[in-house]
Amino acid sequence: MFSRLMRVGCLAVLITGSVFIANAQNTTTTTTTKKEVVVNNDGSYSVIEYPVGKEVTVNLLPGTTVTGSKGNARILRAADGTKVYLDVSGVPSTVSSYYAYAVDPAGVSTLLGPVTFNNGMAKAEFSTPMNQFMVVLSPTEGLTAIDPTTTVVYRSDIPTGYTIVPMRTIETGVTGVNTMPTAVVTTTTPTGVTVSTTNTPGVVAVNTMPAAYEVPLLNIQSFGEKEREVKLKFGGELEGLEAKAWVDREKGSTKVKMKFDDMKKIPAGKRFTLWASSPEGTYTKLGQIYNSGRRDAAEIKSETALTDFGLFLTVEDGEVTVPTSRIYSVFAVPIS
Repeated sequence: MFSRLMRVGCLAVLITGSVFIANAQNTTTTTTTKKEVVVNNDGSYSVIEYPVGKEVTVNLLPGTTVTGSKGNARILRAADGTKVYLDVSGVPSTVSSYYAYAVDPAGVSTLLGPVTFNNGMAKAEFSTPMNQFMVVLSPTEGLTAIDPTTTVVYRSDIPTGYTIVPMRTIETGVTGVNTMPTAVVTTTTPTGVTVSTTNTPGVVAVNTMPAAYEVPLLNIQSFGEKEREVKLKFGGELEGLEAKAWVDREKGSTKVKMKFDDMKKIPAGKRFTLWASSPEGTYTKLGQIYNSGRRDAAEIKSETALTDFGLFLTVEDGEVTVPTSRIYSVFAVPIS
């Protein structure tokens, strides 16, 4: 009888211990592991960061429709932007053109431009403000994002010695406000440009969309007491469009003035919106220019409390409080 009771008691202890262990295990499964780098098994993600002043050659991996063809991209990043030189051969003679894109870590694709083929061969040269991207060629025009369902004929490979940049997720939404005065937008002549003055006085929207845009800091602390000029050049379909901005750091704030001298190069009906990108990756709207389609010049005047930031323009279709466009370019300090 005693032996029987002992067996029952031991069994109860074991069951209780098992339940305790199971409960303890259940409480530890809530830990979330963050994966720093995601690489697709099919090699469809190959974003790397290109160093300044060094030419990097990447192979273009052909898809099934262009098996046996060859391609490469020579990429040279400078302080004022990045050049992409494409060389493709062995493509079927029936192909007349593809479209080249630069795809950032968030999967957002920016059109570099068309690649025109002659007897299965093509060479092309493009400019982009980006420094972290992979190169993709597709027969589809107007891509805004790349995913597993996108028709792609070439993807850039990962060159030896380079590390893949972690994938990033875009989160939208306004998370705070800056109480600096709203941007003042003025025209330099009485006609030609309609400017927006609909921003709420004293409120500038701030966005925390992480890494949707690659915007290097201007290192404003190195400017000294004098006003400093920075320049911007668009690539792709806006090739040839340029702008200048002047940054003046004063006690307690930084003044920014941006100017377009040749409005005829700006697409009619578009809003060119100026943003400051903080070191933490938040975006502050400084102002915008709306082109009515007439020839004119225009400028944006604003200020921010940020002591250092990057400066970039997006091309928006409507009124926005956070940057949304896939078409953008960054300002850089000219090399003296």
